[in-house]
Amino acid sequence: MAISQGLPVENDGDAETVAQVLAGDAAAYAVLVGRYRVQFARYATRMLGNREDAEEALQDAFLRAYRSLAKCEDPARFGSWLFRILANRCRTAGTRRGRRERTFVRDEVALLDASEEHPEDRDAWREEIQRALLSLEEDQREAFLLKHVEELGYEEIAELTGVGVSALKMRVKRACERLRVLLHEVQG
Repeated sequence: MAISQGLPVENDGDAETVAQVLAGDAAAYAVLVGRYRVQFARYATRMLGNREDAEEALQDAFLRAYRSLAKCEDPARFGSWLFRILANRCRTAGTRRGRRERTFVRDEVALLDASEEHPEDRDAWREEIQRALLSLEEDQREAFLLKHVEELGYEEIAELTGVGVSALKMRVKRACERLRVLLHEVQG
């Protein structure tokens, strides 16, 4: 099962592919990488604000998952397990970089690639939105992106992040309130 256009939670072929990798077919891992790379790269780019950091977090997540594949308790849910690893890598990268070092997105091309639409006449507005997103608390930004960009339901987000539904709703609500204030200031 794949989630709408967002992040896959379960894929019927994952269990079989994981079994192949665990049986010694290391090349089969490329199937899993190919299955999740694009969607997870989009998420990591939005969370971290630039392609280099996102690519590093994504590669690290894939490597950690490969090394720990035997610990994946439910191979049919490899996508969810991998996402949790990636989300943790993004949090670590964001913390390491520190708030004062966070600047406006340095890689506009990566953001355009991460977007589904690229209206050229809205570049300035898109920049302000990204700046506002990066100013959110990390947990609020993650919840907001999963809900409103990846279009996942709260139950799916809770399953991916391990955070309760009520806490996620509060994070999204606070993120929306903060974005409203920040973007209103830009328009005003």
